Amino acid sequence: MSEREWLAEQFEESRGHLRAVAYRMLGSLTEADDAVQEAWLRLNRSYESDIENLRGWLTTVVGRVCLDMLKSRRIRREDPFEVMVHAPSTTVEDDGDPERQALLADSVGLALLVVLEALDPAERLAFVLHDMFGVPFDEIATIVDRTPAAARQLASRARRRVRGGTQVADPDLVRRREVVEAFLSAARGGNFEALLNVLDPGVVARSDGYEGVRGALAVAKGASTFAQIAEVAQLALINGSPGVIAAHAGEGFRAMMFVIEGGLIVEIDVVTDPDQLRTLELALLDG
Repeated sequence: MSEREWLAEQFEESRGHLRAVAYRMLGSLTEADDAVQEAWLRLNRSYESDIENLRGWLTTVVGRVCLDMLKSRRIRREDPFEVMVHAPSTTVEDDGDPERQALLADSVGLALLVVLEALDPAERLAFVLHDMFGVPFDEIATIVDRTPAAARQLASRARRRVRGGTQVADPDLVRRREVVEAFLSAARGGNFEALLNVLDPGVVARSDGYEGVRGALAVAKGASTFAQIAEVAQLALINGSPGVIAAHAGEGFRAMMFVIEGGLIVEIDVVTDPDQLRTLELALLDG
């Protein structure tokens, strides 16, 4: 076997791992595949026989490529929600690739990707590589051109922003979360009566600032048709309050915020506008 054939074989063995890393970094299968291809090109140009851990070397290269792509995306002021949510939906019919289908089906992963979009590119890289793929901080440091201690701080800062809502100790927040959970559970099951139980009789529902429907009956009828999107929704802290984010390939991304009084929902605000979405502070809650 020639050296090039051996390299190709080793690369193919790592392709799934590299694609998973790139997808978590970029939120787009198309861009992830581009990053993996660039790693292959760099391997062909730069391979040295003394590389002891080829998989680790390739992971580092993919990390650098993804970091550059994220920075370029920000310079171009490209809408991250368009890249992240809609790009995966441009898939062909089942192409027989279980890994690809698994990535696309990972709705909770899409919700996490939405939250990751709010991070600085270096923070996102440190969090993804360390927390999701166990890459040591000394290797991450070489990618972001920082010390290992600084790389650790990047991941820690990202972790607080991404998972800052996993522990809700404030009793009022706990009660409001329970109401939102009840709403989401009822919507998932299309349970009309359960929806009425958590809605104030005068509840108002808005979309991107425009009042849509008013009254518990009207809102419950609308929410009961929300079941499909609710299935891929994720509890989140939105601007510090319990809410829901839903990111589904082909359906776009939306955030739902709630005003709760006396244990009942009195206002529902749905945000789908990308400019408004960028202003929200998001953190996932354990569902």
